[in-house]
Amino acid sequence: MRRKKEATDLKERNGRRATRQSVSLKELAGHLGLSPTSLSLVLNESPAAGSIPQETKDRIFAAAREFGYRPNFLARSLRAQRTYTLGVLVPELSDGYSAMVLSGIEDHLLQEGYFYFVASHRHDLEVLDQYQTLLFERRVEGLIAVDTPCDDHWPLPVVTVSGHEEMDGVTNIALDHERAASLALEYLLKLGHRQIAIIKGQDFSSDTEVRWQAIREVAGRLGLELCMDLVAQLEGNLPSPELGYVAAQKLLAANKSFTALFAFNDVSAIGAIRAFHEAGHRVPDTISVVGFDDVYGAAFHNPALTTVRQPLWQMGKLAAETLLRRIADGPATPHTKLLTVEPELIVRQSTRLVPAN
Repeated sequence: MRRKKEATDLKERNGRRATRQSVSLKELAGHLGLSPTSLSLVLNESPAAGSIPQETKDRIFAAAREFGYRPNFLARSLRAQRTYTLGVLVPELSDGYSAMVLSGIEDHLLQEGYFYFVASHRHDLEVLDQYQTLLFERRVEGLIAVDTPCDDHWPLPVVTVSGHEEMDGVTNIALDHERAASLALEYLLKLGHRQIAIIKGQDFSSDTEVRWQAIREVAGRLGLELCMDLVAQLEGNLPSPELGYVAAQKLLAANKSFTALFAFNDVSAIGAIRAFHEAGHRVPDTISVVGFDDVYGAAFHNPALTTVRQPLWQMGKLAAETLLRRIADGPATPHTKLLTVEPELIVRQSTRLVPAN
């Protein structure tokens, strides 16, 4: 009876203060008959809470939800001399690649109780330098750089997604590009394609040169001759199919016959398909198209896009996991320089056998 009355009183006090603040830790502890220290350990998921029975933890979390308790984050940060905040740098927020990586990062950080600042630099090195300074001034504990150049003077742990430079303090998460090139070119050769056009990425993309070298090496191993007249490069920093559209027009203007295209990403592949259709070609009847990334829209384009899938969500999650582990381990602990993830070929309707003459 007494416990029921205490709960009622607590709810009434909490209701009166709903517009100001939630129930205090001390009040919640009094209701549960536990010490504020025990509640703090459990609610902040401290390692020291390991000795507290799971049944007690469940009671604490249930009461916190019932009475709307919110931990005092500022007090926690001041006690621990930490901000529990990370910085995330991306080239562009609106393109499918960055959005999918960011989704994996966000899902893991929310689960672990971390906040993050995200900034898009649009490949402007001056803006990128300013953002790095601003993030450091806001006392982020580490940085995730997505398809973003890094230098070796950042004083905090850094994890890159699609980074390829080995630097002190940096862990790179990168796709196996040789395997990716093998999946695409071997598949096209199996379909009978030997005149294959290539769309390269922009100069500023961290994957452009690595992937191009992989394509060249795999083509040589397969005995596939690449015609440089059938290699076009994306130009401009818009995350738009227009760049692929323009690149495909250049390939068509070369007046060299080709039956397949391997594009740098899905967005450029979609733009290229539009250019091919306008020029009187049908995809995949006269030209097969393979994209890269497997962004959300790839499966819903017409025709649905065959593509080399990067596990973008998983790469983002792995980046967040790796950075939090490095923060917990401390700067003196050696860290992994490179984590490699594997691609997968996703076959849809934009590719087919070379038509018999």
